Amino acid sequence: KELAWVFELLTILWFSVTTCSPCWCFLVPGQPCDCLPPLRAAAEQLRQKDLRISQLQADLRRPPPVPAQPPEPEALPTIYVITPTYARLVQKAELVRLSQTLSLVPRLHWLLVEDAESPTPLVSGLLAASGLLFTHLAVLTPKAQRLREGEPGWVRPRGVEQRNKALDWLRGKGGAVAGEKDPPPPGTQGVVYFADDDNTYSRELFKEMRWTRGVSVWPVGLVGGLRFEGPQVQDGRVVGFHTAWEPNRPFPLDMAGFAVALPLLLAKPNAQFDATAPRGHLESSLLSHLVDPKDLEPRAANCTQVLVWHTRTEKPKMKQEEQLQRQGQGSDPAIEV
Repeated sequence: KELAWVFELLTILWFSVTTCSPCWCFLVPGQPCDCLPPLRAAAEQLRQKDLRISQLQADLRRPPPVPAQPPEPEALPTIYVITPTYARLVQKAELVRLSQTLSLVPRLHWLLVEDAESPTPLVSGLLAASGLLFTHLAVLTPKAQRLREGEPGWVRPRGVEQRNKALDWLRGKGGAVAGEKDPPPPGTQGVVYFADDDNTYSRELFKEMRWTRGVSVWPVGLVGGLRFEGPQVQDGRVVGFHTAWEPNRPFPLDMAGFAVALPLLLAKPNAQFDATAPRGHLESSLLSHLVDPKDLEPRAANCTQVLVWHTRTEKPKMKQEEQLQRQGQGSDPAIEV
């Protein structure tokens, strides 16, 4: 920048000399010289440049403005993430991935609920090593609600008992087997989110839900046979839903597509998931107790950004493992996968 200023000054001087030089060449003794106006103009330009340089130097010496500071973590409402999980070959891989995403989010409490009679060593060890604030719960899905051999996953709602168990804990009904056993005290500001262990989450999503007042909503990618599914927004209000499966459902939303303010959940003690709800109506069975569709709070740039994806890990093929087991040479069962 200094070189540029010097160049400008030399340019002005050159202009002044070239403008006035004819005056000197044709100066006739006894006649007035008309070089004075150009010289005055050049001097004024130099004075203005000097002022500008002084201002810039003063700006450089002035300390930079203090940037806006984000709220301290203690001032943020807590996000309570409820995750049902069940034993399978990819369980640990799914939970490791999710736990490492959640570890990027400040002021978060993970409620991990096992579909089991009692906590398993695999999940207990993973939670202890996660570094997260957590509550460990366990409840077994009744036999009548469990998927039968060969049934596709969409036939029966899954994770119902586990999600309701977490809601009971938040409402002070206990049941924790490890981690934080005391529920949030009355008046706690927070938000509740239902995060399945096989989805993919952007950490930006948790920023979007943090200040939910009632029920906030956003699109979910790769769900319902569509590229994305979610609310349609006009003038900042939800006016419809982009969905293909039963669009007339009360709340045609995916489980990953909404969050609920904790005070609202606590004020509605009968709000829970209905295990007998028809296919695709599980979310509606909870939300119908909490809010009207017109009062949903659109997030993620008025529901134009996808920040969560309904991904699923491919079920591993174990043909070689089974063959080795028949030969008595299977993988060491003591090594946790």
